[in-house]
Amino acid sequence: MSQETTLILFKPDAVKKNLVGTVLSRFEKEGFVIRGIKMMSLSDEILAEHYAHIAEMPFFPSVRNFMQESPVIALALAGEGVIGKVRDLLGPTDSTEAAAGTIRGDFGDKSGDSKMRNVCHASDGPDTAAAELKRFFQDGEVCER
Repeated sequence: MSQETTLILFKPDAVKKNLVGTVLSRFEKEGFVIRGIKMMSLSDEILAEHYAHIAEMPFFPSVRNFMQESPVIALALAGEGVIGKVRDLLGPTDSTEAAAGTIRGDFGDKSGDSKMRNVCHASDGPDTAAAELKRFFQDGEVCER
C-alpha cells in the first residue's frame, strides 16, 4: 500500500451532534495523520461542483439544503492506504446497512435520510481525492507532516 491523502467532509449531522471529535479520534487511532482541517460553509457553487454527478437530479436541492444546514469540517487525512481504510471504517453509504462498530453504523441516521445524513463524505479513489482536496483546500492549507 502507498501513502495517500484523502478528503473527509464532516457533514452537518456530525457537526450538529458534536461527533467530529469522536470520529476524528477513530481516524487517529488507526494511525492516520491530519494534514489540513477547517470549518467552512458551503456555497451553491462548490456544492454544484462537488455533486456534479447528481446536480441535475430532482433530489439535488434536498442534498444542497442539507449540506448548508450548518458549516462542515473539511479534513485532509493521510496514511498508508487511507482512502480504502477510511471507507471501510465509515461503512456503507446507507447508514441502515452499516454494521455496528462502523462510524455510520454507530452514528448515522437510521430513518429516511440514511444515505444523506451519514456523518461523513470520503473520497472514493486517488483521482477523486486529488480533485476534492483541491476543491476544499487552497494552496498551502494542506501541510506536510
